[in-house]
Amino acid sequence: MRAAIYGAGSLGTILGAYITKNGGKIELINRNKQHIAALQTKGATITGKVNFVQAVTAYTPDQMTGKYDIIFLMTKQQFNREVVTFLKEYLADEGVIVTLQNGLPEPEIGEIVGEGRVLGCTVAWGATMHEGGICELTSEPDSLSFSLGSLQAEEHPLLGEVKRLLELMGRVEIDQNFIGSRWSKLLINAAFSGMSAVLGCTFGEAAGNRSSRRIVQALIKECIDVCATGGIRIEPVQGKDIVKLLDYHNPIKKAISAFIIPIAIRKHALLKASMLQDLEKGKKSEVDAINGAVSAYGRKVGCPTPMNDRVVEIIHCIEAGEKRPSWENLKLFA
Repeated sequence: MRAAIYGAGSLGTILGAYITKNGGKIELINRNKQHIAALQTKGATITGKVNFVQAVTAYTPDQMTGKYDIIFLMTKQQFNREVVTFLKEYLADEGVIVTLQNGLPEPEIGEIVGEGRVLGCTVAWGATMHEGGICELTSEPDSLSFSLGSLQAEEHPLLGEVKRLLELMGRVEIDQNFIGSRWSKLLINAAFSGMSAVLGCTFGEAAGNRSSRRIVQALIKECIDVCATGGIRIEPVQGKDIVKLLDYHNPIKKAISAFIIPIAIRKHALLKASMLQDLEKGKKSEVDAINGAVSAYGRKVGCPTPMNDRVVEIIHCIEAGEKRPSWENLKLFA
């Protein structure tokens, strides 16, 4: 059984270090030659909520050979068609691509490699890369968990092996309602990653400020509403029922929801959105696959999403150099 993490940046490097540290075999692959060189010579240095150094097997894509039974995909979703077409040649006949990505990537990947060769996985923790080979875990160790599943009814033959590898890092839940788990993660990303990128702050800062928290709350509400309209049941996250805690239909429940938001995100308060990290490097972000996905589904089912629409608009302006991540952008939601 041969496995790889393709797009081993901050999250993938930490996942690969944990898997290797705890006895698993996995290859880390990334186009960043400086990062791979550091991993090859010094190992993976994991800082933040944990601290350890782990020797890992790491390659650049041009160094890949042979076939893989399991490929964990952790690249940005906007490059999926190009990346997955490339990876198809390295996927074993009975192999599977596991999408540890944001948004709703499984349908497009299934079009390329076949629906039966795709498993989906949501990640409930965050990380930041500081320099080649050095990655910071920004979530608490007891929050290291994964939700694993498929958009197909039948169980994939490699599901158990994928689960075993992920369990070398944290808890793994097998979800029968995987689309509901996807929306749980999308809700969090749309609200907290969206505001982190717009304001240039951490998740905790976005939740802690009263004005930005109102926007976070509105973004969450829009996600809940489009799912309710479309008949999607949002799954709990780490045992917490997001809809029960944060949905509201009257002023009292709205006030309770606002009070809960900083508490709900406290284990990930130091998290800095990958969208923000991309914007700071002058790269295009995944906003169209996150807030844009909420807006697109809202249009499909006839449910307005003005706050998510505005996040997409602001981040596109930042990408174009017309604005920058700043608390000044709060006034654009007025």
